Amino acid sequence: MPPLFAIPFPAIDPVAISISGVPIVKWYALSYIAGLVGGWFYARQLVAADSLWGVVKRPKLSDVDDLIVWVALGVVLGGRIGYVLFYNLPMYLDDPAEILAIRNGGMSFHGGFLGSIFALLLFAHRRGLNGYTLLDLASVVVPIGLFFGRIANFVNGELWGRAAPDFPYAIVFPTGGDVPRYPSQLFEATAEGLLLFIVMAISVRRFGFRKPGLLGGIFVLGYAITRTFCEFFREPDPQLGFLFGREVGALGGGITMGMLLCVPMAIVGIMYIVLAARGVTRPRHPEVEVQAEAGQI
Repeated sequence: MPPLFAIPFPAIDPVAISISGVPIVKWYALSYIAGLVGGWFYARQLVAADSLWGVVKRPKLSDVDDLIVWVALGVVLGGRIGYVLFYNLPMYLDDPAEILAIRNGGMSFHGGFLGSIFALLLFAHRRGLNGYTLLDLASVVVPIGLFFGRIANFVNGELWGRAAPDFPYAIVFPTGGDVPRYPSQLFEATAEGLLLFIVMAISVRRFGFRKPGLLGGIFVLGYAITRTFCEFFREPDPQLGFLFGREVGALGGGITMGMLLCVPMAIVGIMYIVLAARGVTRPRHPEVEVQAEAGQI
């Protein structure tokens, strides 16, 4: 019998499109598509806005069109490799063939983040673009994908939250037992997706892309903060549990792998904010130097 005040999980079929009962497209796949297409469209608008760039060399619209393919590959490959290394390495060492079984789930944001950075930097090198600038551009649009991805996690009834018997909007998830839990996927969609999107939209309007690395630093630090906050409501992966015991007092939780991976992100984010603010990442060539001395940038 379900708890008295828990909200039943909405019966949403994880398969968005099927033909004669054969699954064709799942909501999770559509979330990746929505994130990539939404990010591509927004990135094109940003590249076309002259007021945001100053003298910093911007990518062409055709570069943005090509970049989406590189980023998609970086996210998928990095996300899978990251999950294997960070979250379930012993299992995959015992059965390496499972590494390719993406249909069984298992993606890591931190791995996808590193994979996308590698793809962005490689693309920048191939096209003669500033790597910091491409990272800034990606940082402004990434929250779109985070939002849709967390919504898909909720639809799939996965990555649910910790037990919350006294929370008035707790949900009993089909795979989470009879315990009412925090809908942590929705918390993450709001914090890592919607809130971070607003922060980045304000930042890009305020600073533009004139200080390469600044927007990237703001995003990385912002994600580290919001993800760490949401980890206090999210149930840790069962194969890992809590790291270093359960000594952290906030909400009765312990350190999780998600929190641990956010520590270097926060450090790197702060570092690039400081470097960009001091002008260390500014392109160095005569045209820029002259305009900088004249106070035009």
